[in-house]
Amino acid sequence: MAEDSGQERTQDATPRRKQQAREKGQVAQSRELNTMLMLLGAGLAAAMVGPYTVRNILDIARKYFSVDREAIFNTAALPDHFSDAVIDALMAISPFFIILTIAAVAGPILMGGFNLSGKAIAFKFEKLDPFKGMKRIFAWRGLIELLKALFKFVFIGTVAIIFLYGRSETYLGLGYETLDSAIAHTSNLLIWGFVTISATMVIIAMADVPFQIWDHNQQLKMTHQEVRDDSKDTEGDPELRGRIRRQQREIAQRRMMAEVPKADVVITNPEHYSVALKYDQETMNAPVVLAKGVDIIAMQIRKIAIEHEVMIVEAPPLARALHHTTELNDEVPAGLYLAVAKVLAYVFQLKQRPGGNKQQSSRLDDLPIPDDMKYDE
Repeated sequence: MAEDSGQERTQDATPRRKQQAREKGQVAQSRELNTMLMLLGAGLAAAMVGPYTVRNILDIARKYFSVDREAIFNTAALPDHFSDAVIDALMAISPFFIILTIAAVAGPILMGGFNLSGKAIAFKFEKLDPFKGMKRIFAWRGLIELLKALFKFVFIGTVAIIFLYGRSETYLGLGYETLDSAIAHTSNLLIWGFVTISATMVIIAMADVPFQIWDHNQQLKMTHQEVRDDSKDTEGDPELRGRIRRQQREIAQRRMMAEVPKADVVITNPEHYSVALKYDQETMNAPVVLAKGVDIIAMQIRKIAIEHEVMIVEAPPLARALHHTTELNDEVPAGLYLAVAKVLAYVFQLKQRPGGNKQQSSRLDDLPIPDDMKYDE
């Protein structure tokens, strides 16, 4: 189906498009499923509660249509008499209608949940347009509905003929039974005949439900432009989102750089990686990563470390391992405890020497790095 812009509806509907359609009452619906459930519900209700309902209605008729002479001329008692009859009648037929109500509600629920939309029942003038009505009738969906109707007629008619033909001798034998027996037998045959013929709708519904779901999804399909517009409406302009993310990264980077002066050591792979660590034996279980970065950010970390006299240790394998296995404010992984401990011990020894921390840069090799934590450049 082509749009006026020439674009094809090839994209699946977005969650927002589906929600908007649902608010308008545009949900997948299968009349065949609803018809099947209603027919089966009516048949099963008649089979299960039919005798009870008939018996109660007969009792109500005997009770309320047998009125003595005094009650007839007592006008004050007539309204009570009538209201009691109505209440008893409603109670008698209520099981039947409860089953039908459950069947009527079950169809929409099985198709994806009960949906009540005021927009779907609102009056629309375009629905009165005869040209649009003719267009819908002669569209391919109208043709499919016609074919479905013909198939249902042939299929259900065939099943009914087979059912009646198979029980022809039973029906002919009703004439030899007593009146009460024939009536009971006939009602039983009619009820189960109705259930059997209604059950043929199961096959029709099994074919119609997947088609209606597929057709509904096809109607909701969107063009590439509609998907982009929907994304803008829900998430905002991509350029604006990009600027916001850049600002967030800059803020996070400034916060990270502010932590570098607090570090005990900055471990570097001098050209590419820098990781700033801090360890307080009294408050920390393990050294913590205060800052890390590659290339330009790594250079900035080293520059700040030099300005604030933070010890810089060149240990390329350890720098790469720390960068790839940790995030900001993470503790050093257990596999790197020994290597980091050697670096910190070396740094603390330098700080305790006479003259303090004048030697600000050094290099350590042959640190123990697990094989699964070794990373190339």
